[in-house]
Amino acid sequence: MTQPFTDDSHPAEPYPGARPGHCFVHLDGAGWPVTPDPAADSGWRVAPDGQDLDDWLADRGEPPLAGRLPVLAYGSNANPAKVTWLRAELGLTGPAVVLRARCAGLAAVWAAGLRRTDGQRPATLAAAPGVEEEHAVWFATPDQLRVLDRCEGRGLRYRLVRVHTGRVTLFNGAEVDGVLAYTGAGKRRMPLLAAGRPVRCADVDQRGARTLGGLPAENDGLDVSPVHGDPSPDDWPDRLFTYGTLQPGMAAWDLVAPHVVGEPEAVRLPGALHDTGRGYPALRPGAGPGVPGRLLRLASPEDALPALDEYEGPAYRRVRVPLPDGRVCWTYLWAGAVDGMPVLADGWVGNHH
Repeated sequence: MTQPFTDDSHPAEPYPGARPGHCFVHLDGAGWPVTPDPAADSGWRVAPDGQDLDDWLADRGEPPLAGRLPVLAYGSNANPAKVTWLRAELGLTGPAVVLRARCAGLAAVWAAGLRRTDGQRPATLAAAPGVEEEHAVWFATPDQLRVLDRCEGRGLRYRLVRVHTGRVTLFNGAEVDGVLAYTGAGKRRMPLLAAGRPVRCADVDQRGARTLGGLPAENDGLDVSPVHGDPSPDDWPDRLFTYGTLQPGMAAWDLVAPHVVGEPEAVRLPGALHDTGRGYPALRPGAGPGVPGRLLRLASPEDALPALDEYEGPAYRRVRVPLPDGRVCWTYLWAGAVDGMPVLADGWVGNHH
């Protein structure tokens, strides 16, 4: 599918509503399919023209993926008509970026209580060893997350957490470790135990769910870290891929070293490295054998990244990229053209202390 779709092709009723079978961006009642592409700076392109997703967002005055928070959408939040409802009723602004994901060890299950507004049974998230489901990750701006907080009744019906159970993998192979999610707060949003077992939403539709009897589970079985206050997009991931002057032993290592925990790890990132001729290299994304560098673990990305952004300057853009094993890290891509720049097949070896 390459053409825009409208809300009426994915009705919201009955809960949780219909979902597109692909990643999408949504704005003003219409959605556009999004597909992965390692050669795009964002890693994604928007149909039908194949524009880089970050450029598509910038054309509308909106933050790139690097300025957004990954939130697991396992219920109605992956439904386009629900997004329109959030705009009309709760003031949601800007494009919604909703990327499909495979979730292993996690399941959407029916909650113990019914919704007071319409009597439908809502979903909640639970640990599900051996189960794999497809859901979505909404890359929300901080303002959009505050709207989701209101919609989900953060602190009352659901709580905002980082989930450490299972594995959430986007269609480009990126693993969203510690994904944000709204999980049950209180008995009414705990999993319903029917005949002593949770009931997966994939197994029973809303009509059947409303007639279920049972008791609320004592807990959802999830390993989570509660989120206090407003999370920052810089919080995830806590890894940084360095390939030039920020590497250990290079000229700018002292700038990042105080923020690093553990030992730097030698890895390769898909793409190509070019010599700018100015004392620092230029990384461009893509396929191929990859660029050698060092993977650093940051004690607090939110503290470290502003100084690194200032050091790199407007010639670079900070993006999230997946390593071949699925781990996601920050890195700095060259923002301009590389025409005429020699390719550095063995990595950057200049500009040491």
